[in-house]
This record gives sequence, C-alpha cells and structure tokens, in this order.
Amino acid sequence: MSGYTFRSIHVDLSSRTIEAVSTSEQLREEYLGGRGFGVSLLSDFMSLSYDNPEMPIVFATGPLVGTASPTSGRMSVVSRSPLTGTIFDCSVGGRFGTMLKRAGYDYIRITGISERLVVLEIDGDAVTVRDAGSLAMKPVSAVAQEYSSDWSTAVIGPAGERQVRYASIIADGHYAAGRGGLGAVMGAKRLKAIAVRGDDPVQVADAGTLKSAGDAVMRLLRSSQAVFGEFGLSEFGTAALVDVIHARRMEPTENFRKTVFAGSGAYSGYAMKTRYRTQKTGCSGCPVLCKKIGAAREVIPEYETVSHFGALNSNSDLASIIEANRLCNDLGMDTITAAATIACSAELQGRTIPPDEMLQLLREIADRRSGRANELAEGSLRYAAAQGRPDLSMSVKGLELPAYDPRGAYGTALAYATSNRGGCHLRAYPISHEILRRPVSTDRFSFAGKARIIKIAEDLNAVVDSLTACKFVFFAVSLEEYAKVLSAVTGRHHDMQSLFRIGERIWNAERRMNRANGFSAADDDLPPRFFTDRGTSGGFVEIRPIDRTEFLHARANYYRIRGYAAELAESHCEQ
Repeated sequence: MSGYTFRSIHVDLSSRTIEAVSTSEQLREEYLGGRGFGVSLLSDFMSLSYDNPEMPIVFATGPLVGTASPTSGRMSVVSRSPLTGTIFDCSVGGRFGTMLKRAGYDYIRITGISERLVVLEIDGDAVTVRDAGSLAMKPVSAVAQEYSSDWSTAVIGPAGERQVRYASIIADGHYAAGRGGLGAVMGAKRLKAIAVRGDDPVQVADAGTLKSAGDAVMRLLRSSQAVFGEFGLSEFGTAALVDVIHARRMEPTENFRKTVFAGSGAYSGYAMKTRYRTQKTGCSGCPVLCKKIGAAREVIPEYETVSHFGALNSNSDLASIIEANRLCNDLGMDTITAAATIACSAELQGRTIPPDEMLQLLREIADRRSGRANELAEGSLRYAAAQGRPDLSMSVKGLELPAYDPRGAYGTALAYATSNRGGCHLRAYPISHEILRRPVSTDRFSFAGKARIIKIAEDLNAVVDSLTACKFVFFAVSLEEYAKVLSAVTGRHHDMQSLFRIGERIWNAERRMNRANGFSAADDDLPPRFFTDRGTSGGFVEIRPIDRTEFLHARANYYRIRGYAAELAESHCEQ
C-alpha cells in the first residue's frame, strides 16, 4: 500500500526519549489517517486530564498528504481539550503536514512533561529535543523567525505557556489548530514548538489514475459557484459568508441576543479585498487558495473571526478586527472563544466593550495578567458560571458557538448539540445545504429529515478529516470522487460505502470516549436563550425561538439512527 511512510515517531518529553515505530496496518485500515489516527491513539488515555504526563498529543497526516491529490496539505492535531474535557481534534492547513510526511513520518505522538521549555526538531531521520528557554513567552512570529523558510513550524504563544484554556497552536505563522485549547496541552508539556523539514517524495500506487481522478475533482470544483464563483471562497475567502449570513438574519450579534448587525458591511469579504488589496494564498497542495493576505502582508481573518470580533461584540471597526486576529495568532489564542468570552463578559456587565479595550483584554488574557483576565482565560462557561449566570455562555459542552445563529437553521442547531467536539459547525456543516445551496430552502426552519442528514454529514467529515482533505472541496465533490483518488494513491480499493464505515467508526469511538468521561444526552443541548428568545426578524424573514419539543424529538431521532440506546433512554426521561 502506498500513500503512507509506514513509520511514525513516539516522543516522551519526561525522559527525552524518541522512538521510531511502524504505523500499524490496523491503524491504517480502520482509521485511515489524521483525525482517525489521533482518536485511535488516544483511546486508552481519555480518562486522564489534559495536563497528565501520560496524555498524548498527536500530530497526524493522512494518506493523501504530500501527493498530487487536490487539497492534500492538511494535518490533524488531537488530544483531550482543556476547555471542554471532550476528545478534540483540529484540522490544520499550511505546510506542516506535507513537511512531516516528506520527512518520512505518518504521525507524531508526544507524551510526558519536560523539566524545561523545549522545541522538538524533525529534520528527516534526525529527531531531537532541544532546550528553548530563550523562547519563553515569545510570540509565535518571533519563534517562527528562528527557522529558515525550508522549515515548517507549529508554535504556541504566551497563551499556551500560561495554559489559557483556549490557547491555539499556530502552524506557519497563521494556520491555527485553533479551537479547544490544544495549545495549552503543549504548554502543559513545556513544548514551545515543533519544527520539521523533509524533501522525500511520497510514493503513490498509480500516478496516471491519480491524475485522472484529480482532474475529475477539479472539474467539479471549477463548476462550483460557492468555491470558484465570482463571489466564492477562492475570490473572497470565507469572509464571503458575511453578506450571506447577514441576509439570512442569522448573524450572531451582541452575544447572540440579536441576529442582524447593521455594521457588518464594514468587514465583508468585498470590503476587506477592496481596503487591503488582498492576494490569494493557501495550504500546500490546494487549488482553491481561500486564505487572503493584504498588500502590506496583513493576515486577513476568516469569517468566524470577523463576525465574532465584529457583530458579536457590536464592533464595525475593521482595523481593530484585523488587529484582534493578528494578536490572537501571535499570542496563540482561538479567535472564536476569545471573542465569545469577551462578548459574554460584556453582557454580564451590561455594556459594549470598545475596540481598544477589547485589544488590551486579549493581551492581558494571554498573559493571565490580572484577576479579570485570568477569569476570562478560563473560557465563557467557567467565567459566566463563576458570576452566577452560566446561561449567558453561548456554548455547547463548554465550546463557544461559531458565527451561525441556530435559530436561523435548525440542522445547524441539531449539529451543534450532537457534536462530539462541543459547539462546532465543522462536525457536520449543514450550512452547506441549508444556506449555501440555491435557491435557499425554506426547510431551514424545520427539523424534518435533519437527524439523518446530520448523521451522514458527521460521518463524512470524520473521513475528510482523516484523509486530511479540505471540507470546502465537498461543497462540490463527494466521497465517490475521493474514493477514486484514495484508491489511486494507496493501490487499495476504496469506495464511498467503505469510507463511510470508517467515518462512522471514528465518530462512535469519539462518542464512547466522551461517555466514559461523563458526557450524556444532557450535554447534547443548546443554551436556553435559543428556546426562549426571538432573533431579529425583518425582510420577510421571522426568526423565532426554537420549539424545544421539536428539538428534543429531532435529537431522539438522531439517537435512534445512530443506535445510541443510552442517550435515547436519557432523552426520553427529559421529554
């Protein structure tokens, strides 16, 4: 079988031992790569706290990485989340996955806690752990500059060292393993950075068939308005969604109290392209190039970031949003949770936090500099609960919700609730069919059929994250096309059904781990606000509270389809 290097690295930072191991056949066959690898490798350790020396953090490539497959440059980072307590993975772009594969490794598994701050360097066969005391509390950009352009880096900033619960890991300057606090896992291990380089080609089984399969994927991508259209992702990046979500009146505003923000046009994809004269960039091996860089090398934020530092905090000052994104990248913090926690704090205080104060708060949170900043560093749920108002944390399982109000798309509401990761749009991404398809269907305000759609999408995305492909490609492409790509790479026959079985295996494994740590049907729920308060209606669209009875019925249907007997019984008790 091609597509794998067949070897990986186990690192114990406590003893500074490094062991090259075979990438097992069972792991490859049953879990594919990326997210699946991480889930399997964590299965015996999920009862441990994130800062236990035995808790692994895994950096894993997939079988397509380093090949000519479209969008083949991503990797997954997997551990237990300091923020949510769930098993947690992040899909990361940039060059790190490709460099790791070309250095000759399928994954890195890191355990232990170093006595001193260290950097892990992987230079082909030479793998070393070296002291990095001189890098203590340095921002991400300063650490990345220690390495020449033929290296790829994954770095934590001051927030990771201070174990802010939503600290991120930043690859190649601005590609984030952003959510869930995996940067704090590295911080707990006193691992400041991983640097990797390699130039070995990745072998594929049938280069001719791979080219044909890749060409078929590209034809579908080129025909997609959402991806390559005049107003699509390639042209404006994910901020192309600003105007779409505004028009659908599901734009989270003022900590989800409203669903429309009048000032959002100031940070739309078009506005940022015009003001910053953006250029296209993107991950290794990606033809879409949805990342945008300004003419003065400003990193242009993603949709979630502009919306949460914008509408969620009632802020239309684009310069402050760009700066908030830069600070979060350099300090190493998740933009979604950081912005949502500040918005929660603003509601608790009964005021709007102005842009300058918001930027200062980000600096203070990363350093845990003051009492208030230290409380905000715990995330919105712990912060709001300490204030006696846990209901004001707009989160599921402790993970703050992204920039789609669930009252405007009921499949999204169900996907938030059932996500193994917590409040996340990327586990199922029902927005792709509820909002982005044309014409927009009126069934976005119905739960009918959504349970099965969410189940299928969750399994699909588990496969995509294990291939370490890009989810945006699947706006236009199906697993049928990618099964042909994978078969050409590995020389092993795959079809859509076999890949869906792998996705279901990964999802159910995650669910079992969360159940073992005390999660139940009671955690598959939304904040009370969405069942009691209206959104901002208008423009012939009425945004009503979600009917709780209908929500619980849809959730029970989801449990039936999944075959989750325990959750179904718990759900019946609630009804």
